[in-house]
Amino acid sequence: MALSPLRLGVNIDHVATVRNARGGAHPDPVQAAHLAVRAGADGITAHLREDRRHIRDDDIARLKAELSVPLNFEMAATPEMVEIALATRPHAACLVPEKREERTTEGGLDIVGARAQLPSVIARLKDAGIRVSLFVEPEERAMEAAAALGAPVVELHTGTYCEAVIEGQAERVAGELERLRRAAAHGAACGLEIHAGHGLTTGSVGPVAAIPQIVELNIGHFLIGEAIFVGLEASIAAMRAAMEEGRRAARDP
Repeated sequence: MALSPLRLGVNIDHVATVRNARGGAHPDPVQAAHLAVRAGADGITAHLREDRRHIRDDDIARLKAELSVPLNFEMAATPEMVEIALATRPHAACLVPEKREERTTEGGLDIVGARAQLPSVIARLKDAGIRVSLFVEPEERAMEAAAALGAPVVELHTGTYCEAVIEGQAERVAGELERLRRAAAHGAACGLEIHAGHGLTTGSVGPVAAIPQIVELNIGHFLIGEAIFVGLEASIAAMRAAMEEGRRAARDP
């Protein structure tokens, strides 16, 4: 199949994590967002958590006011976050699971178990002109549930695959990649736009970028971590090169 261009959304949450460790205003995640856009980011992702552990309300307001590229607002499907999204009107809202005790988002949204809660949230966001995506495990039944709920986009959770890469478990890596491929193909056949993200690095992104149905990757922690050593522009450039290499491998096997 013909491959669509692969977009990169840069998650700036952990610039705010560093800022919040000392308080004050520096480093500024909104400044990081502008730098990421200049470096080639197609969009900016920010997760406003219930406990405000990194991104804060004023960050979201400034991002919405200043960005020249789409803002992807990651959020739990709670009344508070829905009201903030409706007031802010970002380009997109990605519904993710959230637990107070977790360090980062652990696994995909239980859209099968949350069918009673999600339809009204999705409908309200869509009625406001916000593109809704669901952060889900790469399972075929999750694709079917997302389509049934009326969400136009899913973001496949790549964390389990990335863990297998880090641990050097070749058989598990192959299995998780196949799981991602099947879910992406099935989701696209259900009429969904397919995104992916969580834990991706320049060393692991290539095979995911090669999955033809995936049109966007959202990456943050690795990019911000590498920026400490090489700068954010160089970090993003290296990621884009790794993404393109993976895409090229799919075009010219």
